[in-house]
Amino acid sequence: MTLPPPLLSTRATKNASGFTLIEVLVALFILSVSVLAGLRASASMTMSTGRQWQMLLAQTCADNALVQLRLSPQFTSLGQQEGTCVQADHEMQVRITVAATPNPLFRRVDVQVRENGSGLLSVTGLQGRF
Repeated sequence: MTLPPPLLSTRATKNASGFTLIEVLVALFILSVSVLAGLRASASMTMSTGRQWQMLLAQTCADNALVQLRLSPQFTSLGQQEGTCVQADHEMQVRITVAATPNPLFRRVDVQVRENGSGLLSVTGLQGRF
């Protein structure tokens, strides 16, 4: 009775090419580091986009406050006013400070926009009496 020849001879296994376990592990490590770097960059971009959206809404609130003062038929009195501005389901606090300038025909108007206690935006403008 004769046995079938082995599928791989001992000589063929010595010359077989392939990757060792260490090479595979190093490749997986490099791949995982690059994937993690990509995820971190993606998360950073997402947070940046959210902050940019928040700043756009704050700018809209500040612009609305300044336009409302400009459209007022009366010259704005000196002092401070506070109110809220709702933009896209975000409730923001708006503080308007009106101060005198060396020219009595102009007033300095500072608008500060905050959300949840943190300052988002500060805009300064001039209002004139015509």
